[in-house]
Amino acid sequence: MRSLWPCRPYLVTKDGVPDFQNPWPWLEVDGRRYQKGHTRGMIFSVAQLVSYVSQFMSPHPGGMVSTGTPAGVGLGRRPEPVCLQPGQVVRLGVEGLGEQRQRVVAEGGG
Repeated sequence: MRSLWPCRPYLVTKDGVPDFQNPWPWLEVDGRRYQKGHTRGMIFSVAQLVSYVSQFMSPHPGGMVSTGTPAGVGLGRRPEPVCLQPGQVVRLGVEGLGEQRQRVVAEGGG
């Protein structure tokens, strides 16, 4: 079964990222960079987010807190939104941690 969350299998321990407010996430589609951000630009710090979420659930190793995306997301592009098409290759990563690569498939395309 294919995962809907392309976040595996990469995990990093706290000592692998000494400053959680320093990483630079990025995203490319077919080699064109659409997004590059910095976690320092987030409204709430990573520590604040984890503290808040911990009030409602118990964090476990390997858990994820989704925080949104840097500027440049496809639906927010002007004058025309940009949507992914089958066959395109998406690369995303966080500088210093690693990257992932996925090929877009049509819904139900297996």
